Amino acid sequence: MPKYVIERDIPGAGQLDSAALHGISAKSCGVLRELGSSIQWVESYVTDDKIYCVYIAPNEELVREHARLGGFPANRVSAVRRMIDPTTAE
Repeated sequence: MPKYVIERDIPGAGQLDSAALHGISAKSCGVLRELGSSIQWVESYVTDDKIYCVYIAPNEELVREHARLGGFPANRVSAVRRMIDPTTAE
């Protein structure tokens, strides 16, 4: 199944407290339950003004539907074509 990286522009994201991040996570999980098992949230990275999320889904449209239903921005959705790590250099 394809993997996607979603770039979400959220000014001040790095300053969100635990309660705000809990609320965002709970909303996302609720929408995922509504959409069914064909989409999975893997993890997210919070930076100063963005959140980068990794999802597994059959297509980009379902990733964007999750964002729409959750009220989250999905400023850029990029399909992961290949993965590398330090062992790639071996």
